[in-house]
Amino acid sequence: MKNPPAKPSQLITREFAQVLNLNYNKKKADLKTGKSSKKEKEEANAIWYSIEALESYIHYVKTQGAQDGYNVDGIRFYFGVYPEDEKHEEKAGQTTLFLVPTGKKIEAANTAKIQSFVAIQDDAPSDIQSLEPMNYGNIGRPPSLTY
Repeated sequence: MKNPPAKPSQLITREFAQVLNLNYNKKKADLKTGKSSKKEKEEANAIWYSIEALESYIHYVKTQGAQDGYNVDGIRFYFGVYPEDEKHEEKAGQTTLFLVPTGKKIEAANTAKIQSFVAIQDDAPSDIQSLEPMNYGNIGRPPSLTY
């Protein structure tokens, strides 16, 4: 049996991912309505992840997803905002990007109505709740690049 993949160091809890995303939605709403009371820091216009970190995360979620009974088929990217607290230092209040694996639950055919030896999958891929999201890319301001 192969060694299981190493757990990436950039994993975050699902609860922290929800906080990041809620903060992002609140910040976006506050900016639209003019309710932002703090002077905003200059926002990053890019988030960078190394190829090694992305490959490690993909390998990890595919392996762990299969163990949890999922066919991992993609990664959804979410925007977030770090909480305004000392723990997050210079990132406090800043926009971030985190990754969540998506996939379909695979059901054994013997539990389905149709008896067969093939796996049956639901139609729509969704976020896989049992796998940790990935965060902590490098916030960047690429030299005069805009897309």
